[in-house]
Amino acid sequence: MNDADDTNILQIAVAGGTGTLGRHVVEELRARGHNVRVLSRRSAEFPVDLCTGEGLEAALAGCDVVVDAANSTSPRTMRATLVDGTKRLVAAEHAAGVGHHVCVSIVGCDRVPMPYYKVKVAQEDAVMAGPVPWTIVRATQFHELIAGLFTATARARVLLAPKDVTMRPVAAVEAARAVADAAEAAPRHGRIEAAGPERTDLRTLAATWRTTTARRAALLPAPIPGRMGRALRAGHLASARPDAQGVTSFAEWLAEQGKREKREKQGEHGEQAQGGYRA
Repeated sequence: MNDADDTNILQIAVAGGTGTLGRHVVEELRARGHNVRVLSRRSAEFPVDLCTGEGLEAALAGCDVVVDAANSTSPRTMRATLVDGTKRLVAAEHAAGVGHHVCVSIVGCDRVPMPYYKVKVAQEDAVMAGPVPWTIVRATQFHELIAGLFTATARARVLLAPKDVTMRPVAAVEAARAVADAAEAAPRHGRIEAAGPERTDLRTLAATWRTTTARRAALLPAPIPGRMGRALRAGHLASARPDAQGVTSFAEWLAEQGKREKREKQGEHGEQAQGGYRA
């Protein structure tokens, strides 16, 4: 629904609407003609705190749909935000008469034994047990996340690239379209999977990043032992049959990022030159 008429315009609140995925969800929904509220602790108009519930009543008044793209990866706060916070959010939605809760989750979170993924499973359980009709959108790893991982490890001149870790990464902007589609549709009381266009492996992704960015770093196989390693090698992070599939590969996304950074630098140099001339 791209040309929304007045009867199809929804009032949608996006928790975590300033994050990696959330900001793209906000942009996509607004481009489709919907009224979107950005919910976050630092939001000027709708500040909310999922850990306390502060601000939720006012932020959700009159909303048709809530998209929960909030996140926390800190061991100290992730359960309070993602599980307890979800329960508070759903309860506030029920009180406000919200008709659809869209939860953003991760492909394979119920099959890969990582502490963060276990919290995501508990978050899904809280959504399914709640009183608000729901849809869960599971996405594979974002290109942004993978590039950030490589950037961090490359500072030590190595790239963590274990063999046989199958992945199907997706651009956050393309995952956002799947989330927006879910928000526009009726609640499924089920899951949707969004993934990128190619099944590949972490070693190939690392080599692609190194070549594209021209960074000097050694590919470190670093085999992952135990249940975690078996789950990753089994391909549980890569959706076999996604309901929504992006079109931008990791290599294409990296190339576009490089072009964008170049344009931004050229713009900065132009502004500096203009400023110097005016002075």
